Formats: sequence, C-alpha cells, structure tokens
Amino acid sequence: MDDTFNFDTLAVRSGTLRSEFNEHSEALYLTSSFCFGSAAEAAERFKNSETAYTYARFSNPTVTMFQERLATLEGGEACMATASGMAAIMSVVMAALQAGDHIVSSQSIFGSTLAMFSQIFSRFGIATTFVDPTDLDAWKNAVRPETKMFFLETPSNPLTEVADIEAVSKIAKAAGALFVVDNCFCSPALQQPLKFGADVVMHSATKFLDGQGRVLGGALVGSKAFIMEKVFPFVRTAGPTLSAFNAWVLLKGMETLSLRVEKQSDNALHIARWLESHPGIKRVFYPGLESHPQHALAMRQQKLGGAIVSFEVKGETPEQQRANAWRVIDGTKICSITGNLGDTRTTITHPATTTHGRITPEARAAGITEGLIRLAVGLENADDVRNDLARGLDATS
Repeated sequence: MDDTFNFDTLAVRSGTLRSEFNEHSEALYLTSSFCFGSAAEAAERFKNSETAYTYARFSNPTVTMFQERLATLEGGEACMATASGMAAIMSVVMAALQAGDHIVSSQSIFGSTLAMFSQIFSRFGIATTFVDPTDLDAWKNAVRPETKMFFLETPSNPLTEVADIEAVSKIAKAAGALFVVDNCFCSPALQQPLKFGADVVMHSATKFLDGQGRVLGGALVGSKAFIMEKVFPFVRTAGPTLSAFNAWVLLKGMETLSLRVEKQSDNALHIARWLESHPGIKRVFYPGLESHPQHALAMRQQKLGGAIVSFEVKGETPEQQRANAWRVIDGTKICSITGNLGDTRTTITHPATTTHGRITPEARAAGITEGLIRLAVGLENADDVRNDLARGLDATS
C-alpha cells in the first residue's frame, strides 16, 4: 500500500491480502500446510520459501498480513513475526550472534529479558554487559572488540527511563554493532525507533498491538536483508512461530492502535499528575511529567508520554513499603491485578515480586523498590481509576 497515507489509514488498510473471494475483512487461514499442483511446483516453492507459501511454521497469508502492516507502521522494510516478545528476542540474538560475541544492554529491561541475557545466552558463550540506559559514556565504555549487539528498551520497564535512541545508535554504529530497540511501551503509534537510527525494532505484540489482552505475539522489524537473510532462516528452522489465529487478532487490534494509545496516554497523564500531589507517594515515574528526568527527550522522540505510570509509595522500611504497596493494589476494585500491560483495562502490579521477582536483588537495586507499583492505564474513565487508587493510598497516609 502507498506509504504516503497517514498512520491511522495504514493501521487499518496496509498489508491486506484478498483471496479470490474478495473478502473485506482479513481472512484467517487455519492450515498447517499448502498444496501444490505438481511435484515440480512443490520443489520450486520450497526452494523459494521466502516468497511462497509452503508450510505454516514459516509462511501463512494471515501472518504475512500482520508482518506487512507492522513493517509499514514502523517504517521498516520487512518484519518477522514470532510466538511472543521473548521469542522475538531469542530469534534476533540467535540469528545475529554466535559463541564468543558480546552484547551491551540497558540494565533497565523487562525481568525475563534480563534473565535471558544473563542466564540463558551466557550458557551458549554470548556475554552481556549491562549499563545505565541514560549514560552515554557507559555505553561507550562497555564496548569490546567482540561486541556485536546493542539492546535498548525505551521507555524502560517499569521505571519508564527514556534513552536517547539517536545518540546510542551512533555509538553502536561506531562499534559495528547491530542496534535493537524494544518498542513495546510506545508502539509505532507513539515512537518509531528506526527513524532515530535503530537497526531492528522488537515488539511484544501481546501488549499494545493487540490492546485487549487476548493473545500472545512478537515481532522484529528491520531491513529486508537482515530480516529475510538472518532472522527468517532461524525462525523457519527453530519454529518460534506466530499462529495464524493470533496474527488475525493482532491485525484487528492494530486497526484501533492510535485511538487506544492516545486516549490511554491522556488518561495516564491525568492520573500521574494526581499521584504527584498525593501525600502517600514518594515519587512518580512518567515521561509525560515535567518532573521526569528525561521529559524533554521523551517529548522529542515520542508523540505522547505513553500509558505506563509507575509510582513509589512511602514507607520507613522495605517491609513497610511492600505492605503499603500491596495495600494499594489490594484496595482497587477496577484495576486488574496482573502482570500484563497494554490492555484496554487498567492493570496494576508490584514489579519487585512479579515481573522482576526472579532477577537478583542487585539488579532490582537499580530502582525497583518494594514500594514501587506499575500501573498500565486503560480506557476506563480516568477519574474512576484515580478514585480506585485513592482507597488504598489514603489508607497508607
């Protein structure tokens, strides 16, 4: 589709493939394989499996539509879909690196990502150095001769730290390293890292791309050369594949992406401003607030502040902080207590004991305190969510 159309039009229309029945909505192709007219045709399709449908582990029309739509929205040349966001991270590392290689990664990343880098890839001879995402000198100083990848999540989970994508990109390019950016918190509706110099954009499509907490999915967007020559062969062989049904659900989710994310961002800013004024709150982490350390940077590379608000409740000791945080969480009636985010329904969680509960205390010491709460703001009335939080917060005061 002509990419001169605006984002919202592309989110609804791009990537659509129609069968001979000329259906209006995207078709769902639930099939494990595809038939051929002859043995010669089968041989030719398997030979050119990058462009022909042969077997659903690596080629399916519904998945193709999802891939083409997301690539268009991110401004990339190609996309490879995976079964989850973690499968996407595994795929990009296994496709691009080998034993003896080195990764420089932000220390402020999702707990499972941190565990994958430090505990799983290390078993295969791939080392990782973790750095402060906002410290450009730290990125430079971590580079080794064997450094082959930079990995950045911005805004970070759960502290919403914002890193300078363009500046980190220059350091990565000087090192000859592939630069991968996790764009889960913003989605392409708010941020397009490829425009700032990223080589690959990674997604947990489970979050904002679906937007309603229904299915799992992941994706990598980048140049056609990298995605098709490096990532595709790995996904084809190893099989961390996105199902056709999940791709179909994600396609429908992306049609409302801008509407949802913009409204959720407005709600989040409203709630964040209120939280800053509450006596029971020690600190609020939200890029849309002027008090955020990287607010100016966030407003340059993001359209809005996003839907994630993290905040720290007061308490004299870590034990009291945890008790107060749990009191706030347990006092809610609207908010869903769950580790997922990006949903139309507001979710709330205690990162130190859930999403980041399996990482070391040293890793959590970077700011994931016992008093920290992560709120992923949904589409409910913002005043209702605020009042929902107030019950527990007023009790802690």
